[in-house]
Amino acid sequence: MFKKNKIAAVLGSAALVSTVILSGCGEKEVELKTNSDKVSYGIGYNVGSGMRQEGLEEMNVAAIAMGLQDALADKERRLSMEELTAAFNEVRAIQDDKMKALNDENLRLGQEFLKKNGEREGVTVLESGLQYEVLKSGEEGAAQPEVSDMVTTHYHGTLVDGTVFDSSVDRGQPATFPVGGVIKGWIEALQMMKVGDKWKLYVPANLAYGTQSPSPKIPANSALIFEVELLSIKGKES
Repeated sequence: MFKKNKIAAVLGSAALVSTVILSGCGEKEVELKTNSDKVSYGIGYNVGSGMRQEGLEEMNVAAIAMGLQDALADKERRLSMEELTAAFNEVRAIQDDKMKALNDENLRLGQEFLKKNGEREGVTVLESGLQYEVLKSGEEGAAQPEVSDMVTTHYHGTLVDGTVFDSSVDRGQPATFPVGGVIKGWIEALQMMKVGDKWKLYVPANLAYGTQSPSPKIPANSALIFEVELLSIKGKES
């Protein structure tokens, strides 16, 4: 849920990936026989995946290997600190510009979706901007959760384009959590629901994760859609 410094993340990963890069230098294929080989490959793959997710897939692997070799051999740096700082700052600025443009586009798309969705019959728009529609109602008089309660739900979460990012339904395992420990849109909706209700929530970015991203599956400034079924409230099962 916290914004990462992309360049710092790459720097922190460089030492871990050194074994993989160096062992592959000058070879077309590295044999993965021993546990050390396999763990080294796994580390390298994870680091590479992280770089790709952060938009750093264009980094020069051969140059990374050269830097690692020089450092491990205790050779003098081929570039001055001034040159390195300038290069890192430029890459960081480019990445920040790309991320800002993407975030702004996500926000625009979410706002457009919610505007049209709020006009549909059966959709209720709350003052906060949260939207919901009732898919199924529980029994009259069933218990309702308070912000301090623990609840168990089934849910299915998607982006506005239908991409699934999380689903207890798909996992076949309900989720239990404190009402006050989730995103604002859920906190507001859960306290309005009663056990047995199943609602579809349309959550604006500011009531979800806002400018932060909890995972690569949820871009920053995304409006989110959840189907939520309230199964039980701890201590209020009856």
